[in-house]
Amino acid sequence: MSEEQFKNVISHAKEYGFVFQSSEIYDGLSAVYDYGQNGVELKKNIREYWWKSMVQLHDNIVGVDAAIFMDPKVWKASGHVDGFSDPMIDNKDSKKRYRADVLIEDYQEKYRVKNQKEITKAKKRFGDSFDEAQFVATNPNIARNNAKIAEIDQRLSDGLESGELHKVKELIEDLGIACPVSGSKNWTDVRQFNLMYSTQMSATDGESQIYLRPETAQGIFVNYLNIQKTGRMKLPFGIAQTGKAFRNEIVARQFIMRMKEFEQMEMQFFVQPGTEMKWYDYWKAHRLKWHQNLGIDSEKYRYHDHVKLAHYANAAVDIEYDFPFGFKEVEGIHSRTDFDLKQHEAFTGKKLRYFDNESNESYVPYVVETSIGLDRMFLVLMSNALQNEDLGEGKSRTVLRLPAALAPYQCAILPVVKKDGLPELSQKIMNTLKLDFNCYYEEKDSIGKRYRRQDAIGTPICITVDHESLEDGAVTIRFRDSMEQKRVAIDELEGIISKEVSIKALLQGLVN
Repeated sequence: MSEEQFKNVISHAKEYGFVFQSSEIYDGLSAVYDYGQNGVELKKNIREYWWKSMVQLHDNIVGVDAAIFMDPKVWKASGHVDGFSDPMIDNKDSKKRYRADVLIEDYQEKYRVKNQKEITKAKKRFGDSFDEAQFVATNPNIARNNAKIAEIDQRLSDGLESGELHKVKELIEDLGIACPVSGSKNWTDVRQFNLMYSTQMSATDGESQIYLRPETAQGIFVNYLNIQKTGRMKLPFGIAQTGKAFRNEIVARQFIMRMKEFEQMEMQFFVQPGTEMKWYDYWKAHRLKWHQNLGIDSEKYRYHDHVKLAHYANAAVDIEYDFPFGFKEVEGIHSRTDFDLKQHEAFTGKKLRYFDNESNESYVPYVVETSIGLDRMFLVLMSNALQNEDLGEGKSRTVLRLPAALAPYQCAILPVVKKDGLPELSQKIMNTLKLDFNCYYEEKDSIGKRYRRQDAIGTPICITVDHESLEDGAVTIRFRDSMEQKRVAIDELEGIISKEVSIKALLQGLVN
């Protein structure tokens, strides 16, 4: 996908009621967005797919809904008060601020793109006999590119881990990285920028400072013991949560990719110490399968191992998607060790341990985390689904090929005309189907224009009610992807739609 196509995604999202700029009539609030009537339905369906696949399909995972406000000592214990910051750098000419590490990672991506081009050319040249692993291991161009990536990784890691941020600036200067807006290389020093928002719990200014949570994970950790005991949970078990988090992010013109207010879908999996890497590998594979189960080209995804591990982790990997601005993280899988629970033990003086009946010992569990950005997943689906299709004879259509189970509406009911009893029959059909499906009713414009509008919002099935329907009790259904039309009895509609849009079919792909 090109930048031009990405602009089409953004404009389509607004034109068809998916995403609006927050406070737009007041000229908008930077890096904050509202979800419109179709966007909120798509977002809800993504969340439901995640929740059902995580909680409903795993008998050892339960949910929680923790408050956004938490005791400020929670964030002291977790390390966010002292260490939740990003290395920032400003361009003196454009006055734009960037994450220094992201600028460097974007530069590295050029070498990865070069490698992929080498692989693609070789695939075409050698055909079925192509051995990609051997080619990557022996190609001198790929070796040089990988060596350069590794060298940059090492220098970046040295600067960040030592806190010697002048080394990060030197790296940016040595690589000749320019501001994406101005093209200027006139940079300030790199400095750390804390990402948490603070407010007051008390109505009296200056009293009881608290924070808007920058992640949902800590709400799970502080409820670990409550859920373990009341749910009589045995290791290994997980706690899942979805909800809003807030970070004072520096945004690089990427729409809903990086926002100040966003929604996370996280699961913390508590395991016996020493087994964490087995479960880390399990969740790494299982979560990639969840993404690929949506029918997205597997080549659009890749793993990216962390060069610099967070202070709480002993292993971490990102699942990245190939956006028009390059591969970017959609989901992270982290082995968090026992850091969080031990920190909360130390700060509260309360034991957060698990008594293992089999080994007859008590210990603090280790944790494997899966954390996906709901807004980023929304952007993945919109980017992947939006297509302009050539129909021949100078005709075309814009179609949003969303997975049918996730589409904002499962069906649209369209009377051919607004008279002769057709609206009444259509409403009767609507009243029956809406008990099971989210239905869209429309009677304005020609049937062709209405089909195109439903294609553009991703509705998988259109139901057309015509004069013959009054006589034979049948309607015409049209399928979004194939544009196939066929005549069916009204009493068959529920079964046909269920088969086409059921989330059960999606979940079935994860059960084996």
